[in-house]
Amino acid sequence: MPTTTTVSAHVAAALSAHLDHVFGVMGNGNAYFLDALERATEVRFTAVRHEAGGVVAADAHFRASGRIAAATATYGAGFTNTLTALAEAAQAHVPIVLVVGDEPTSGPRPWDVDQIALASAVGARTYTVGRTDAAATTILAIEHALSYRVPVVLAIPYDVAALDAGAVQPAPELRLPTPLAPRGPFSGGVVAEIAAALAGASRPFLLAGRGAWLAGAGDALGELADATGAVTASTALGRGVFPDPRFDLGVTGGFGADGAMELVREADVAVVFGASLNQFTMRFGDLFAPGTRVFQVDILPASTHPHVGGFVRGDAGLVARAIVEELDARGAEASGWRESVDLTALREQPVSPGADGLADDGRLDPRAVARRIGELLPEDRVVVSDGGHFIGWANMYWPVASPDRMIMVGTAFQSIGLGFASVPGAAAAKPDSAIVLTTGDGGGLMALADLESAVRTAGGRGIAVVWNDAAYGAEINLYGLKGLAREPMLIPEVDFAGLAAAVGAEGVVVRSLDDLDALAAWTSWPVAERPFLLLDCRISGTVVAPYQEEIIRVNS
Repeated sequence: MPTTTTVSAHVAAALSAHLDHVFGVMGNGNAYFLDALERATEVRFTAVRHEAGGVVAADAHFRASGRIAAATATYGAGFTNTLTALAEAAQAHVPIVLVVGDEPTSGPRPWDVDQIALASAVGARTYTVGRTDAAATTILAIEHALSYRVPVVLAIPYDVAALDAGAVQPAPELRLPTPLAPRGPFSGGVVAEIAAALAGASRPFLLAGRGAWLAGAGDALGELADATGAVTASTALGRGVFPDPRFDLGVTGGFGADGAMELVREADVAVVFGASLNQFTMRFGDLFAPGTRVFQVDILPASTHPHVGGFVRGDAGLVARAIVEELDARGAEASGWRESVDLTALREQPVSPGADGLADDGRLDPRAVARRIGELLPEDRVVVSDGGHFIGWANMYWPVASPDRMIMVGTAFQSIGLGFASVPGAAAAKPDSAIVLTTGDGGGLMALADLESAVRTAGGRGIAVVWNDAAYGAEINLYGLKGLAREPMLIPEVDFAGLAAAVGAEGVVVRSLDDLDALAAWTSWPVAERPFLLLDCRISGTVVAPYQEEIIRVNS
């Protein structure tokens, strides 16, 4: 009989003190844990249909809410199914706790694998609970995840899960590190150097990433932008972090508008907060002009790009305020650069040349589709994105209010097939917002097990846009153009609208812009009366996203 004093009950109780949602699939290895979670805690469990989906949902939940969530799976095959999603969370620095069954303490059975080694291989540390330390080990796992912004695995050996561990005690508070302030004369000297450079700049530029958002640095960065008269921009995962959109260029890199990116190259001083400066943000090294003085602020131990000339290790908000104080002490005045430029015109993205929205091959031009959908989407929205060539369209044409409203699970690990499972996590994190999925046909088919999960959890708040070009578009663009065999890159055209209808959604095949009137009608209905809506957009594969053109140029 299930009891509330088992090792699994201690794990569930300790988790419930610090998180409110668990996603996953039940199996032999986590049955007692889920029983305890349901019987003795207020934590909400959302079932998904593939173990990777549990990790993806927990990942998306954190990105959309800033609150840690847990995933759960059984041992063996259940655990190995999570590895791609676990690797994504590790590379994206997303804290989650993955509660799994594991081999018994007596040793592996024929179907067991070395889960600790596998987790370590993708960047996740494992904590294994015992009969006397289950709650304490659970707390340590949560602290590790939050302190280092990484996923952790919490393993419950099969022969330990149901052991009696005595009465459950209140879980202790978490001990987490305080925000990292710039320390020592070297950091202080670089802060002063940044302030001096900004004070003397005629064209100052500030760039912020997701790290700045996680640090809550928006207001401080707004003060710094005002004090310097800087033009601002963000990475794809940091959009909206600056509080004044009038002087913001939007996203840098391949998702940015050409005019905006040309203006960035006019900057004489650039300061980057909480952004890793990856190859896409940096336009493969071409974001800044050779004469631009570039400074970086991050919690990482060292700068992350060779173009950086000065680095401060510290919390983005604390360092930004220290720079503002230094500017005040110097009596510095704003440059006036941002008021001298028409930024609205520079932010404009390209328009499809065909008035009917069709490309030369008679299929829809994805730019026209993206622009029209962007006009129709509810303003209160969270966009969740799978990986693939199509990521350019949502990023270019669907603005969001803040970084927690553009969820790109898969980008860090260059993965596809994690889109549908992102919806339950985002839906739980933002229960009043529309959840808009953007996915390709290749990734959509790979993630199909959790189409039902998306429909069930988002309901009338959910929209899925499938960019259906009957191919793996990124591969067509990169390798098809080089003359490699195209057949492995093609997909027979799939009826995603029909698949959606089979699990209770409304599916609409979109072959013309007029077919998007279904979205206009959907937004006009009361949420309680709306079905989940899937738009199966039959787009042309001949239109290449600008960011993909950059990749093609670099790889040619």
